[in-house]
Amino acid sequence: MKRSFLFLMMAFLVASCDEGGGTANHNNANSNGNANGNANANANTNANTNANTNGNGNANNNNTTPVCGDGVMDAGEECDEPDFGSATCETNGFAGGTLSCTDCTIDTSTCGDSQVEIVCNRWNSDRADISEGTWSGDVATCTTGDISAQGRANALKLINLYRWLVDLPPVTTDPINDQRAQECALIMTANGSLSHHPPTTWDCYSTDGDLAAGWSNIASAPGVQAVDGYILDPGPGNHAAMGHRRLILSNTFGPTGLGSTDSYSCMWTMGSGSAGKQWTAWPGDGVLPLEAVSPLPWWSLDETGWTVQSDSIDLSTATVSITMDGSVDRPVTVLQLVQGAGSSWAISMTPDGWTTEAGHTYHVEISNISTPITYDVIVDACN
Repeated sequence: MKRSFLFLMMAFLVASCDEGGGTANHNNANSNGNANGNANANANTNANTNANTNGNGNANNNNTTPVCGDGVMDAGEECDEPDFGSATCETNGFAGGTLSCTDCTIDTSTCGDSQVEIVCNRWNSDRADISEGTWSGDVATCTTGDISAQGRANALKLINLYRWLVDLPPVTTDPINDQRAQECALIMTANGSLSHHPPTTWDCYSTDGDLAAGWSNIASAPGVQAVDGYILDPGPGNHAAMGHRRLILSNTFGPTGLGSTDSYSCMWTMGSGSAGKQWTAWPGDGVLPLEAVSPLPWWSLDETGWTVQSDSIDLSTATVSITMDGSVDRPVTVLQLVQGAGSSWAISMTPDGWTTEAGHTYHVEISNISTPITYDVIVDACN
């Protein structure tokens, strides 16, 4: 039996930040937080303007009291995320991947020596802790409260995991948008319902919560679980747009704001990002963990459909061909999605009589458009 799980999203037009070109590649991981090797605005996330580094990647500065967690690598620290000095997975003896930082000590568990290993290590590491955190608010007194730091961090971690898998830069949260989203979550919780335009008569109504409701993905689920739900984007009300997924995987997404109670959540989607990708597919070009096909037990990507979105390529006349392992036809039902919901154009491709399987490569060709799109989805079981 499938669990009732509701999503609403605000569809809005986004200006194209595309600069042309830019076909996705095969998860050629680097150590700057991106799954693939394409340059983007966040490619130098390990730059540190506050400290000079020596040949070993350790900081030399005048801070007399190092503070772990301030984002600046001080003397005696191996890292202070996002600051890793000159250290990378490669300088630690791996072929690629993304370094992690635990208690200001370098963690190489997300590095690897093959693309499958790199992707699976990142997938398993980022999903090792998907706890929701604790909400400090109260519906009875309309106290907004906040979700505990770990809950918000885990939700953001999953957002950036999905973006990394399709070669999009990571995003951050904005404290103002976090607060707005938290007030939005309180409104939804207090009324046991979802609305992008909550009436002023609703319990615990606030203007900031109303604002966030209009510019957010909203879900009848806490914040961490909602991320997987948005990427799957199930339900007949979402089928025509797949807007939750498209917004998270858009060029303009971020900074975001994340608010959650123990039963409802809001994710601010009105962003100012400029990733500039010509097109983005989910699942994307390269290695796909089989577990990403059904990250929640109630739905599957094979039911909700694969998608391709673009801000610069008109996909309204697109035709699609998918073959498995170079020869086996995999028919799909193609649907033109509502324009402007996270991208100017988008299509969904729902498997017709087949399911995504590990150990196979799915070659996708999208033609009858100005710039044909081709890519390979390489499915591997990570657990």
